[in-house]
Amino acid sequence: MKKVLYIEASPRKERSHSIKIAKEYIAKVTENKSDVEVKTIDLWSMNLPEFDGDMMDAKYATIAGSDPTDGQKSEWGKVKNIFDEFADADYYVFSVPMWNFNIPYKLKHYIDIVTQPGMSWSFTPEEGYKGLMSGRTATVIYASGDGYGEGTGFESYDLQKPYIELWLAFIGFDKVEKVIADRTLFEPEESEKRASDVAQKLANSHSL
Repeated sequence: MKKVLYIEASPRKERSHSIKIAKEYIAKVTENKSDVEVKTIDLWSMNLPEFDGDMMDAKYATIAGSDPTDGQKSEWGKVKNIFDEFADADYYVFSVPMWNFNIPYKLKHYIDIVTQPGMSWSFTPEEGYKGLMSGRTATVIYASGDGYGEGTGFESYDLQKPYIELWLAFIGFDKVEKVIADRTLFEPEESEKRASDVAQKLANSHSL
């Protein structure tokens, strides 16, 4: 059984360009495949634990191999459970709208939870940083109200795509594909059509 994890980062639901294209893509990829299981994580319906002082204490008590308290074990267990759910997939789809040139805070919160040493990455003096999530592929559906691509003069404003791609590479993903729906404020139908065409071509090239 192939496992696909779809992570939804927009709260706009039926009004979201990234969600619409992501769902069309998933439908095409999984079409007529009985051995594919799709799980959706809607970040806006999750109760993500705060990474506050108590959680940091729990993290370092656990990582340092000291004697964490029962409360610290319980707190760190919340992180471990979320990571285990994240790691339990072969293929990933993300719908990521641009917020203030970057990503929604809910997605950043989720990334901060699952990006932990000994879980998604490791470090040794000999090897340096090493991603622990190899053997995985992601397709990221990006949406933005304006255009920030090469030649627009606004390339430096785009912190959305570089951040996501750096993060996925850091934790060890072997392959990251992207679909871009830009200028959705000015030409929503044309933007969706361009992105949908790219998504469908990618979907047709996959054999899960």
